[in-house]
Amino acid sequence: MKLIEYQIISKRTMPAVYDEKAKANYAMGLSGEAGEVTDLIKKELFHGHNIDPVDVKKELGDVLHYLSGLATMYGWTLEEVANTNIEKLSKRYPFGFSKEASVNRNE
Repeated sequence: MKLIEYQIISKRTMPAVYDEKAKANYAMGLSGEAGEVTDLIKKELFHGHNIDPVDVKKELGDVLHYLSGLATMYGWTLEEVANTNIEKLSKRYPFGFSKEASVNRNE
């Protein structure tokens, strides 16, 4: 599936009006779902739980839904968001990530 296809299909569960409350709901949803991913990884790495990778995949899907919704609310495609991020990272780390490049990165 292409990102734009996902974004279009994902819109069917979004609110009809993209007001401040809708944006806040999706921002909080994004943060909450990212927290659920973090909690699974924490339990796996620090608490010794056997985590089903499918559970991580499902939570990442929830993160993608909220990210897609916020992008839609601001009038961007996921492809535009992804390209903007790649441009930023390419400027910040023109030769790839390293600890030195992170400390002395260009903004």
